[in-house]
Amino acid sequence: MTFPENLKYTKDHEWMRIEGEFGWVGITDYAQGELGDVVFVELPAVGTKVQQGKSFGTIEAVKAVSDLYAPVSGEVVEINKDVQSAPDAVNKDPYGKGWMIKMKVGNAGEVGVLLNVDAYKKLVAK
Repeated sequence: MTFPENLKYTKDHEWMRIEGEFGWVGITDYAQGELGDVVFVELPAVGTKVQQGKSFGTIEAVKAVSDLYAPVSGEVVEINKDVQSAPDAVNKDPYGKGWMIKMKVGNAGEVGVLLNVDAYKKLVAK
């Protein structure tokens, strides 16, 4: 299981990579492992406003269907169409090709409540 140090994490097992005013969002290696084989990903339309902690889509695996939660509030500026046509990318490369949405961060202050890598490792070790 990998935990990139350059990412921020949520207690719901999403990760966020922030570059300037934009952030890329996906699910963690831990989350994809718990879900099993991902078979479908439902993502919002570009232009959708998302709110921190609220669902922005769903991910379906052989075992279960789970909501995807926004790490911070903002606006979706791009979706990863590749995970919709090849959802197994989430299992194979959750921090790379398996990203879900790119968003414009609406409130940079919300980033401060996200977990750093050490706090996330402690969360999943329980």
